[in-house]
Amino acid sequence: MAGRIPQPFIDELLARTDIVELVGGRVQLKRAGREWKACCPFHAEKTPSFWVSPEKQFYHCFGCGAHGTALGFLMEHDKLPFPDAVDELASRLGLEVPREDDGRGTRARPGEDLYELLAQVSQFYRDTLRESARAKKYLADREITPETCVKFAIGYAPNSWDAVLKRFGGSAERERLLADAGLVIERSGKGESGFYDRFRDRVMFPIRDARGRVIAFGGRIIDEGEPKYLNSPETALFHKGRELYGLYEARQALRKIERLLVVEGYVDVARLAQSGIAYAVATLGTATTPEHLNRLFRVTSELVFCFDGDRAGRAAAWRALENALEHARDGRQLRFLFLPDGHDPDTLVGEEGPEAFEARLATAQPLSEFLVTQLAAQADLANLDGRARLAELVRPLLARVPAGVYQELLLERLAQEVRMPAGRLAELLKGRPEKPRGRRPAPGRTPVSAGRHPLLTQAIMLLLHHPSAARAVTEPPAFLQGDYKGFSVLLELLEMAKATPELSTAQLIERWRERPEGARLAELAAEESLVRDGRAAGRDLVMALKRMAAEFGPDKRLNELIAVSRERKLTSEEQQEFQRLLGERSGSAGA
Repeated sequence: MAGRIPQPFIDELLARTDIVELVGGRVQLKRAGREWKACCPFHAEKTPSFWVSPEKQFYHCFGCGAHGTALGFLMEHDKLPFPDAVDELASRLGLEVPREDDGRGTRARPGEDLYELLAQVSQFYRDTLRESARAKKYLADREITPETCVKFAIGYAPNSWDAVLKRFGGSAERERLLADAGLVIERSGKGESGFYDRFRDRVMFPIRDARGRVIAFGGRIIDEGEPKYLNSPETALFHKGRELYGLYEARQALRKIERLLVVEGYVDVARLAQSGIAYAVATLGTATTPEHLNRLFRVTSELVFCFDGDRAGRAAAWRALENALEHARDGRQLRFLFLPDGHDPDTLVGEEGPEAFEARLATAQPLSEFLVTQLAAQADLANLDGRARLAELVRPLLARVPAGVYQELLLERLAQEVRMPAGRLAELLKGRPEKPRGRRPAPGRTPVSAGRHPLLTQAIMLLLHHPSAARAVTEPPAFLQGDYKGFSVLLELLEMAKATPELSTAQLIERWRERPEGARLAELAAEESLVRDGRAAGRDLVMALKRMAAEFGPDKRLNELIAVSRERKLTSEEQQEFQRLLGERSGSAGA
């Protein structure tokens, strides 16, 4: 198992991540004063109730109750587990995620041996390419330059059953590691044992993750043979339905990626990049999956899918469209480019040049047009029955498009084809509205004092919104050591904020993610604060603690003894207690 991710690193991630930029890459935000707003991506709505605060580095929806930090947004929106969300933020910033030792002498990262081995094998393939005139001729014939080979770390697997096995094996443990990396295959014939190389006599394209680490390979056969392309199998590091060839290289080449072009082959990506079109990526022998789309839309808001213009290419495009529908929302563009017969992006950009190729991209068919034209081809729109069939064909597809402006415009386009007012068509197609998944709707804001003492809640909110307010408290009041519900939370928040007063709201909340109080604290962090200034928050915090001391601390007993003294003389024990409490009073609030 991997060690824990150090808390200071998570703090640094949140401090260096702009939540407005992160969320704005997935949701169309509009400025509203000091904050940003949008229609919530977690439930269907037409009036914006989703707010992002750059000051708190926090988001909150007053409609469905969704809220959280940049990490929380990635987990909720992109469906990432916590470690993957940390990896995603780290990769955006070019940081390596550290791991603490788990105390049992294990390695800090799972798969470190595999990463190291794959890097060594990748270098071996590159070295072998330099020695192979045949492989170099193949690449030259495909007009792939040596500079491009270096940029994409292209190599060559020699025509041998055991070149990699001999070089990197040598023991049962090493052979098993090669098998785990997908580099060798175990012999399964009768009476046979041992392993042999998976990749033989192929031009090798290393597949790299977001940090540039080799996680797998794609091999292209040089002469005729099957399969033309051979990919690494699924391993602990590689899942072909999630990874994209060329995405790392595109992010390295471009500071800001305005669009991504999705093609089908490794050579296409390399040749396009060589021609100056550095924003091409390729799926790895599989249809574009929802996980691919999630990754792509984390990087850009415009995708162009590039396919052959034949029947197979259009069938592949339709599969991509079906997976893309739930990602078709306001602020995003999805388009389809179909190439002339006999061409793929590699040959076409070589024949007509990058300017002409990019001019073709400008003519790519929007998702809405592709959807309508494909379905219209299955119905005779000249008669009522055909138009009704079109409406039925589109019903399940339209239901997958998130509510919003995009869905409305798509509906209007379909209404033109069926010759019916868009509003009437919407009524006929409308099914039972889908409830937001995984979250109980919350019609309004959570009352601040629900289930807690008002002063306690006020003090917690002041610390959540203004962690620097803790500077005003010289020492946590003694009464917080009591067992009143919530005292321990306030005390711990005070200690956290005093230790690191520069913490943001998001950083403070993130420290409570796995704890039962975390959800309630996140709700309070989402509340609007009437105190805008950290210094004023400090004064209010001290005042709240003093008032709480009167009710829960030594002052409560002091007031009781004063009331008793007005009715009778205090006993000697009561007088001693009175003097002791009076001495403690000055420091009870720590002001």
